[in-house]
Amino acid sequence: MARPRKFDEQRVLDTARERFWSGGYAATRMDDIAEATGLGKGSLYGAFGGKRELFHRVFDDYCGSVVDAVSRQLDGNDADAYARLSAHVYAVAAATAADTDRRGCLLAKGAAELAEHDEAVAERARAAIEALQALLEDDIAACQRHGDIGADVEPGRLAALVLAVLRGIEALGKAGVSEETLTDIARTALAVLPRPAD
Repeated sequence: MARPRKFDEQRVLDTARERFWSGGYAATRMDDIAEATGLGKGSLYGAFGGKRELFHRVFDDYCGSVVDAVSRQLDGNDADAYARLSAHVYAVAAATAADTDRRGCLLAKGAAELAEHDEAVAERARAAIEALQALLEDDIAACQRHGDIGADVEPGRLAALVLAVLRGIEALGKAGVSEETLTDIARTALAVLPRPAD
């Protein structure tokens, strides 16, 4: 009969996420995670498998949390859809500017480092991006129904554009672009969305 685990699994996952997020996958060793959590490597391997399996678990959890957070931010009625969209775009710019360590987004960071060679990471990243675009599309469609965004462009196309802008803001922030510039990009992105015809 297997012995019950005597550690907080979520705390270990949170610690591993911080290590992978700060240092990247290649530069993070299981020894580092064992030291940070106070666990022996045997316990880590027994609970999570190897480093790749542990990263997959961390990456999957992170992607899910990002999608859940955006879903909560964009959920609501048609009348408030444009306010929610605006708040979300500005919030991404503000959060990016506040990331003074320039860690960026673990979704983007993990995909950039591993997706070329790790199909599980590539698939999870793609699924998260598609989910984010679908949430934006739903909100933009609500904006169109309420008359805040012109209805002559498919909401999916506008959602893809907004998503590309948000991902670009995150990339520019990682390069050290100023908060003023990031906020201006957010403002411009919202301004170029088509307005309803008079």
